[in-house]
Amino acid sequence: MALKQSQQVLEAIKRSTRPLICIPSGGGPDAYATALGLSSVLKKLEKEPVIVAADGKVPSNLQFLSGHGDVHTKLENLRQFVIELDASKTKVDSLTYEHKGEKLFVYLSPKKGFWDQKDVRTSSSGYRFDLIICIGSPDYESCAHLYAENPDFFFRTPVINIDHTPENEHYGQINAVDLTASACGEVCHDLIEAIEPGLIDEEVATAFLTGMIAKTKSFRTSNVTPKTLQTASKLMAKGARRDDIVQRLYRTRSVPTLRLWGRTLARLKADEEAKMVWTLLSKQDFLHAGAQEEDLPDVIDELIASSPNARVVVLLYENSENNICVIVRGERPIDVIELCKGFNASGTREEVRLCIMKKNIVQVEKELIPAIRKQLLKK
Repeated sequence: MALKQSQQVLEAIKRSTRPLICIPSGGGPDAYATALGLSSVLKKLEKEPVIVAADGKVPSNLQFLSGHGDVHTKLENLRQFVIELDASKTKVDSLTYEHKGEKLFVYLSPKKGFWDQKDVRTSSSGYRFDLIICIGSPDYESCAHLYAENPDFFFRTPVINIDHTPENEHYGQINAVDLTASACGEVCHDLIEAIEPGLIDEEVATAFLTGMIAKTKSFRTSNVTPKTLQTASKLMAKGARRDDIVQRLYRTRSVPTLRLWGRTLARLKADEEAKMVWTLLSKQDFLHAGAQEEDLPDVIDELIASSPNARVVVLLYENSENNICVIVRGERPIDVIELCKGFNASGTREEVRLCIMKKNIVQVEKELIPAIRKQLLKK
């Protein structure tokens, strides 16, 4: 008899020792919060999870969640290069190494005798992680540089794909894609409740509920169902701190974020016909505001809240490396990946990011905004 999906997930986790939780570009607060909650669950199962996020560190408004400081931004040291020496006849006395230019020299000194070339073999170790759990990623490409730089790792490692959107391509070996759920936090709650309800404590419940509240704009979106509200009730019964979540997500803004928001408003532009708003931020704006790129999700949220008639919000900014980066967020049924076709954007159909080198912010605005406008007016 085929295993139920929750049992498939449990068996995959049982076989794993070091799972990787992957947050895609454009995953937003739901993916971050869900990943943190799931990481806590995996630790209870005596696993060693690592979280990696394509869009960088946890946004400031989610830094009240347990484990927020443990999120990585790059996949490093996935494999090791192994030098194997047959020392059965000639023992090693010492090992030293030195760098010469772009080369590394390793020196082995024997206690007596010497080795032949046939005594040495080289190889690559297995991958550091034995399971990948993707949260809210419709496809591999949405994992941006995490996938682009390591495609072999993604294809050779079992993948659990957790999502709730109809755009998901079911690319995992296990696809926990629930179209009736409002958020990844809801999907993970249902999976873990079916496996072992006792694994959901106050911290896990708070993380999952944070994802649900953020994704549904505090249960105001059209995909909220009675089941969604029932799940939220169960999480609060487990100790989820709803008031704290709402305070952090919607009522608390740091002074640097408010300063950056003021500069964002000063340059806000709108196209009423296309129902699009956009704005520009220079590197000097970040310096004067005392803000970081990590504050941008809050700025996008405020843009959306203050532009209720806009279907698409575009934020262009100059990053610390003097490249022009862009965040584009849209509301369903608009597909922002399609809107930004030709600009090498990565993310989900609701939010994408892209970076353009060797051009200034005005040049990028003149190229990108008309292209998006043209696509919007076709619809």
